[in-house]
Amino acid sequence: MREEILRLLSDDHNHERTIQDLTRIFNIKAEDFADFMKLMNQLEDDGEVVRDQFNQYFTPESLGYFKGVLQLNKKGFGFVKVAEDKEFFVRSNLVNGALNGDSVIIRKLNDDPHSDEASIIRVLEHNIKDVVGLVVKLKGKIYVNADDSRIGQIRINDAHIKGAMPGHKVIVHITSYKPLRGDIVEIIGHKNDPGVDILSIVYDHGIHIDFPEEVYKQVENIPDEIDPTGMKGRTDLRDMLIVTIDGDEAKDLDDAISLRKLENKHYELGVHIADVSYYVEEGTPLDLEAVDRGTSVYLVDRVIPMLPHKLSNGICSLNEGVDRYTISCFMEIDQKGQVVDHRILPTVIHSTHRMTYTNVNKILDGDKEMRKKYADSVELFETMKELSDILTRARNIRGAIDFDTDEAKIIVDEKGKPIDVQLRVRGESDRMIESFMLVANETVAEHFKWLDVPFIYRVHETPKKNKLEQFLAIAKPLGYTIHGSLDDIKPKELAKIITKSKGKPEHPVISTLLLRSMQKARYSELCLGHFGLADEFYTHFTSPIRRYPDLLVHRLIRNYLFNENYSNIEHFAEVVPQLADSSSDCEKRAVDTEYDVDDMKKAEYMSYHIGEKFKGIISSVTSFGFFVELPNTIEGLVHITDLADDYYIYDEKQLMLIGQRTRKMYRLSDTVEVIVKDANKLEKQVDFVDANNYTKSRSSRRPKHSSPARPSTRKHKEHRGQRTHTRPRRKGGKR
Repeated sequence: MREEILRLLSDDHNHERTIQDLTRIFNIKAEDFADFMKLMNQLEDDGEVVRDQFNQYFTPESLGYFKGVLQLNKKGFGFVKVAEDKEFFVRSNLVNGALNGDSVIIRKLNDDPHSDEASIIRVLEHNIKDVVGLVVKLKGKIYVNADDSRIGQIRINDAHIKGAMPGHKVIVHITSYKPLRGDIVEIIGHKNDPGVDILSIVYDHGIHIDFPEEVYKQVENIPDEIDPTGMKGRTDLRDMLIVTIDGDEAKDLDDAISLRKLENKHYELGVHIADVSYYVEEGTPLDLEAVDRGTSVYLVDRVIPMLPHKLSNGICSLNEGVDRYTISCFMEIDQKGQVVDHRILPTVIHSTHRMTYTNVNKILDGDKEMRKKYADSVELFETMKELSDILTRARNIRGAIDFDTDEAKIIVDEKGKPIDVQLRVRGESDRMIESFMLVANETVAEHFKWLDVPFIYRVHETPKKNKLEQFLAIAKPLGYTIHGSLDDIKPKELAKIITKSKGKPEHPVISTLLLRSMQKARYSELCLGHFGLADEFYTHFTSPIRRYPDLLVHRLIRNYLFNENYSNIEHFAEVVPQLADSSSDCEKRAVDTEYDVDDMKKAEYMSYHIGEKFKGIISSVTSFGFFVELPNTIEGLVHITDLADDYYIYDEKQLMLIGQRTRKMYRLSDTVEVIVKDANKLEKQVDFVDANNYTKSRSSRRPKHSSPARPSTRKHKEHRGQRTHTRPRRKGGKR
């Protein structure tokens, strides 16, 4: 009935739209009228239909109305995205009390098809329920100043202060939106306590740290050592040379490698992954909590695991010298990097060595002491390097895009104070493991595609034409273009641009701009291919301790391959799409949290360097200034009002600022020396001035940070988590 009503109302030629018309058309009997009215009211509440002044029903679009989510600027205006490539601008006086993140109905301000201005007509749902902020006392009453300045100040109900005092960071549950009132539900700690700044961001993103009591009770029954009864049906690999290679600080080791050359000069690569699905059964409290978390979260000073430590660091972790249950993918790979045969098996392994990227890199570089210490494995690592080079060449030939953007490693002291921000160095061993994880993910995905059963894939769709056009408009002045039609773009064309820019000053800018033009990678029940990898088949199989999709893949492998159970196909056909969507949402939440913490710590670090000089490159140019990125990835704004020597005009086509009198230009990828003017930890923003174009007399005027178009100080905000993510983003060099 719902769909039939919407189909009728979306027909522009239909003129029968009153409730009387609809009851007649749909032959609603008197005894069913109340239920029909409930349905119409529900459609109206959901924003699926709207009524005009004559009580006629319409779909929102037919009256110039649209549904969307409000993204509010700190200055009060906002944008409402109503489609993938369509959004409307809402002036501050037309927001009509809506808050950031609210689902709203908007109305276009005029009939001009080129107009993108609208007003908010109605709030469908307030999507922000809980808010993190600082307790203050005003005129004897308790308020909380939300960390998100777009929310503002919340009056706390007197009966629900929970003992909080001024200076405490707290979580507030909003009980009223007009006016804003709420209850304090948890005290995070005092604002000056170590780690409270990071916890505030974690809670603000709705991430839980502690596990529910029922999860801990379930985990108590899981043994610390493997249960011998689980050996039945497993291939025993405990005498095989198998190693893990991870970051120095990693404790959740979920992948291990074996490798040998065959007589036909092919390679037999074994990728052995922790058999987490053996311990996490579907529908249990442990499983439901893992679904809710979706992924582990890696922050500068801690890890918030998807699974309790007894599993993530214990029975599921492939620690050195202990027996562990695994699911192994053995692949026979030829000299061209093609997988010519494969087997997926339930196994048990006994890791020979817990290796680190650092030590393997030393071995490959010829370090005598390290080669002597691991003499039994040196040949293995050298063979790994051989195969990795072959696999890399094969990916390059097919056109996989290697964005290879820099990542920061933030060093904090015992009190959480950032003492250094360094580039995270990726050595040969990192690339080897990445290659092996990629080929395992591809092999498992292709196996299940042809098995034709419900499955979860990691998909990355072809970029939108308008996004590529925007990229080209910026890249062409720098000497980069795309050959062929944008309607049928191939990954290889974009990979050529990245390759051409490598080693040049503009490489970071080109790589970032191209990354922004990509669609977001996500999880899906459909095998839609992975554009960035130039691959038709891809999934996430290799990190079940830290990502729920990988755990689900293992569950499906166990069900279909090991147990040969096809009686529950309908069940998985129903739940896999739901789990794909929730996993994509959880991934975004985790990545946003990780980057928000990084941005805060970067701003805090720069606050200790006010007045110091640094060299960087111009990473973005706007009408109100330009952003400069330092070699350690810290980015800050040089505001146009701080350019003292001239009046600068913004050339949108060439993406540059040009001095009206001097003709001096600020362009993408230009090197510039800057001075740190200001750094705001709470706002996560850094402000620079051009060291050679700045006077102290002008510095007394703060830059107008509320300029409408000011983007995030982070270049990857639009596509956080966009990388291939063969291993989840994590501290300690783990990829």
